[in-house]
Amino acid sequence: MLLSWLTERRRAKITAEPFDPAWEATLRRNVAHWRLLDDDERAHLRELIQVFVREKHWEGCGGLAMTDEVRVTVAADACLLLLGRDHSLYADVESILVYPNTVVPPERPAGIFARGGEVVRPPQALHGEAWQGGPVILVWDAVKRGARDADDGRNVVFHEFAHKIDMLDGGADGTPPLPDRAARATWAAVCSAIYLALKDEDPQARSALDPYGATNEAEFFAVATESFFERPETLAHTLPRLYALLAEYYRQDPRARMERAPRDD
Repeated sequence: MLLSWLTERRRAKITAEPFDPAWEATLRRNVAHWRLLDDDERAHLRELIQVFVREKHWEGCGGLAMTDEVRVTVAADACLLLLGRDHSLYADVESILVYPNTVVPPERPAGIFARGGEVVRPPQALHGEAWQGGPVILVWDAVKRGARDADDGRNVVFHEFAHKIDMLDGGADGTPPLPDRAARATWAAVCSAIYLALKDEDPQARSALDPYGATNEAEFFAVATESFFERPETLAHTLPRLYALLAEYYRQDPRARMERAPRDD
């Protein structure tokens, strides 16, 4: 209780500070979803960004110079996922590591339980990665490309922070924390059917979701989150049960937001 009170007091001091005009300019320049929000949503997102930027440890890697532009762009898209929900502002994310461009991580040594003759896949190029109980790793050129386009279906920050939301109940299994057994049953019924359709290369599922979502249940949730925010009209028309499920979970309606908001201001 005391810790929670101290946290809220500290955050109240942060959000009482004026929002930096340079940060506002970054939002207008880099974050396409910013233009789709109403005034109340923007005010709330500004506060989340202020706290997120201040509380997280930011590290530029591979020669990237960490700047406020990087911090604010990442924070805006990460916090957009939380705009309608009660949350702990990604309390399990202490560090955000940002590389300038595509990363090929070093090969991991075989574990002590690895079996002889087991095939070890070589490291794959990545644009982002979320670690259970650890950092989020991002690639700046992919972050910027995704943030500047609100409807291409791809946003690496949405994707990786959806993984972090998924992990809040102890593992990345495609099911984020839900309030009760009935909600979990509904989630399983809706998502499992569409996930299996995506694995079976169903044209309808593939028209609304990136096929990468068929990799496993965790990737399905991350890809579905990207489509929910980036291609809401397509998702709602093609897979209405999935759209309704995510709208209830995130407590947002990106389709209505895209329909009502001006695309430039």
